[in-house]
Formats: sequence, C-alpha cells, structure tokens
Amino acid sequence: MMLNKKAAVLSSLAIVVLIGIAASAPPDKQPRRNLKVLPKNISHDDLEKVMHSFNDALGVKCNFCHAGGPDANGQFKMNFASDEKPEKQAARNMYKMTAKINRKFFKFKEGENAEALPPIRCATCHNGKPHPEPLKQ
Repeated sequence: MMLNKKAAVLSSLAIVVLIGIAASAPPDKQPRRNLKVLPKNISHDDLEKVMHSFNDALGVKCNFCHAGGPDANGQFKMNFASDEKPEKQAARNMYKMTAKINRKFFKFKEGENAEALPPIRCATCHNGKPHPEPLKQ
C-alpha cells in the first residue's frame, strides 16, 4: 500500500513538473518566413540589415516589395512572407544576378569576410532610385 502511494505521489509530481515546463516555455514568436534566396537560418538582425540595405539602395520603404493590409484588429500590418507583389520576385532575381556577377567576375564569396562589401550591389545601379536609370553618355 505504501509503495502505491509513493508511486502515485511521484507520478503526480512528474506530471506537475511537465505541465509547469510546458506552460513556462516561450511561445514560438518566429514570424512566418518565405526566404528563397537568403539563408533560411539568417538571424532576425541580419535579415533586417539586408532589408534596410535594400531600402537605402533603392530609396524605398518596405511596402515597395512587401504587401500589407489590415490585421484582425483593423490595424495596418506588413505581410513580409507574401509573394503578392511582383517587385519582391524582381528583387530576388536581382539579388541572384548580383551574386552571380560577383562570384564570376570578382571571385567574391558571400560570408567569406563579414566586413567586405560585394563589388556589385543594389546601389551600384539603383543609386537611391527604385528603378535604375541608364547611364548618360
């Protein structure tokens, strides 16, 4: 009889501990991502740096490439995972193009030197404008 009480108490204690651990675990607040050319494991801070470099290079805000709309509370919210806007696919294509040019002609490898800027990047052609303008001769 005493053995059953000990087993019941230990089982109950184990259940309480497991429930406590499950309840105290932080919820998964990782936003839905739709990364197709950037590394899937890129940190939030590094992703923001890349996106802000696009903002600066093209002189645009996030809504140039990303769709947005009202959330459940009627507040405007960006939907960064959406592929609704064609500008987002254009940005992906241009990102791949510049990476290929940098690898092929400049032997530049992403991530090899975190401090090094790629020779060709968005600002090279865009120069702060959403659509690059042809060079005037």
